[in-house]
Amino acid sequence: MTDKIIKQKPESNDYQARGSKIFKFLTRLSTFLTFGSLLLIIAYIIGQGLTHIRPNMFEWTYTSENLSMMPAIITTLITVALSILIAAPIGVFTGFYLVEYAKRGSKLVEAIRLSAETLAAIPSIVYGLFGMLFFVMKLNMGYSIISGVLTVTIMILPLIIRATEEALLTVNDSLRQGSFGLGAGKLRTIFRVVLPSAMPGIVAGIILAIGRVVGETAALMYTLGTTSNMPRNLWSSGRTLALHMYVLSSEGLHVQEAYATGVILLIVVIILNQISETLSKRLTQRGIKQK
Repeated sequence: MTDKIIKQKPESNDYQARGSKIFKFLTRLSTFLTFGSLLLIIAYIIGQGLTHIRPNMFEWTYTSENLSMMPAIITTLITVALSILIAAPIGVFTGFYLVEYAKRGSKLVEAIRLSAETLAAIPSIVYGLFGMLFFVMKLNMGYSIISGVLTVTIMILPLIIRATEEALLTVNDSLRQGSFGLGAGKLRTIFRVVLPSAMPGIVAGIILAIGRVVGETAALMYTLGTTSNMPRNLWSSGRTLALHMYVLSSEGLHVQEAYATGVILLIVVIILNQISETLSKRLTQRGIKQK
C-alpha cells in the first residue's frame, strides 16, 4: 500500500506541473490579446487620423469649412473638471463612511452598496433620458453644460464609491491599530495613515471616472446638446470631443475629420491620466513624509 502511494506522488507532481504550464500559457495569451487589441485600436486610429489633422481645426470659431474641434476640447475639459470636482468628494467621503465609520455588515451599508452597484449597471442612455426629463425640462436648465455635468456626475459616482471602498479595504487593519496605539485619533489616522496607503486605488477610480466622462455620448447628447459653438458660460450648449466625433461620423461627409478628432481625444485622455497619476504620487509621498 505504501509503495502504491509513493508511486502516485510523481504522477501528481507531473499533473500539477502541466496544469501550471497551461495556466501560465493562458495568462500570457490573455495579456497578449488585451494589450494587442489596445495597441491595434490606437495604431489604427492614429494611422487613419494623424494625416488629416489640419491647423485650422484648432481655430476658436467653428465653421463648416474648418470643422474646428477647439470648442469641443474646451467643453470636454470643463465637463470633466466640474463633474470630477462634484463627484470625487462625494464619492470618496461615501467610501470612507462605508469602511471607516459605518458598522460592517449593517443593512445601511448593504443598501448603499447595492444602490451603487445598481447605478453602475444602468445604461448611459437611461441617464441621458433622466437628465433630459429632470434637469433639462423639469428644472428648466435647458441643453447646457450644467445639465450634462450633473447627469454624468450621477453616472460616475458609483465608480468612485466602489473604487474608494475597495482601496480602503486593502489597507491592513494593523496600520490603523498601530496608529491608535500611538495615541492618534480617528481623523488623524484616516488622513495620515489610511489615506496615503489607499490613494493609488482612489485615484485609479477617479481616472476610470474621467475616462467615462470623456468617452460619453448618449447621456450628454440628451442634456448637453450637440451645438458646435464655443461655450460662453455654464448655461451654454455645446458638444464634447466624443460627441463631436459622433456627429462628424454620423453625417458621413467628414469621416476623416472624425478620425482626426479621435487622435486628439486619445491625447487628451493620456494627458488627463498623467496629471491624475502625478497628483496621486505627490499626495502619497507627502502623506508618507508627514507620517
